[in-house]
Amino acid sequence: MMSKSSVSWILLFACNLMWSLQFTCIKLIQKQVGPFNTVFIPMLLATLFMIPFVYKNLKSTRKRIKGHLKIFAVLALLGQFPAQVLMTIGTQQSTASNGAIISLTLPVVSALLAVVFLKEKMNTLRWISFMIAIVGVIMCSLKDILGADFRAQYILGNALIFSGILGSGFYNTVCKKIANDYTEIEMLFFTYIFMIILLLPFVWHYERNIIQDIPVFTSRTWTGLALLTVFHNFLSMILFFKALKNLDAIQVALSNFLIAFFALPIAVIWLHEKLSPLSILGGLLVLISTIIITIREYRQSATDKLLKNTSIE
Repeated sequence: MMSKSSVSWILLFACNLMWSLQFTCIKLIQKQVGPFNTVFIPMLLATLFMIPFVYKNLKSTRKRIKGHLKIFAVLALLGQFPAQVLMTIGTQQSTASNGAIISLTLPVVSALLAVVFLKEKMNTLRWISFMIAIVGVIMCSLKDILGADFRAQYILGNALIFSGILGSGFYNTVCKKIANDYTEIEMLFFTYIFMIILLLPFVWHYERNIIQDIPVFTSRTWTGLALLTVFHNFLSMILFFKALKNLDAIQVALSNFLIAFFALPIAVIWLHEKLSPLSILGGLLVLISTIIITIREYRQSATDKLLKNTSIE
């Protein structure tokens, strides 16, 4: 029977695969949907999906939520808002190359925040896995790095993209503190409630005409919205919270390198981009680094469990 650690790593693989869809989906819908509604519509639909599940445990949840309202508000304001809204706006104001390069800092930022907020430690094998993954991601993105454009007009967009990375890292790390007090759906639901409240004024002021445009949405736009709703905003986050309960935040951060690995074939399929041999090799390095850390953590978990059982006997 598979251990909780092994199952959690499988869930992280699935999460990163779904998260890698984000930029492709934004490309699919950006001609007809503004940045605020790109976040608001999928998030609102995902929240509506969760109501029946949250309602079942509403009485017991009501007592717990009072002590964590501020945390969920902070998670929405400093985590999800920059991670989704500012990232989307920044990508539109900068270039895809710049976005790809800046996004490579997510695992680094998440790992550092885990050390600061959760007092976790980077052991030797984690550092080795971390460095292998960095090399792999650089190889995957070498073309983007060489073609990057950091001219003055892109500075604001680049800054917004990086703020989105900081938001993602902050959200992934702080969620660990309260992950054991709520179900996966409850964690997501209460964060999204605060996000919807934050987004409403922006949607109303800047993109209130979206309802009039719905009848002319193309199949490309509907596909992008559906993928963002089901995979990016709902299923991936549920699996993420489930994995977060059984793994360190640093381990979760290391898995984020898989986004670059999965994004390559998705770009080929959806956007008809071409893969170079160097990109393929880099993707394999990313996968190898994650397998190394997975096997090591699985063995460590099995050893700890054995020692615990021995001490009890």
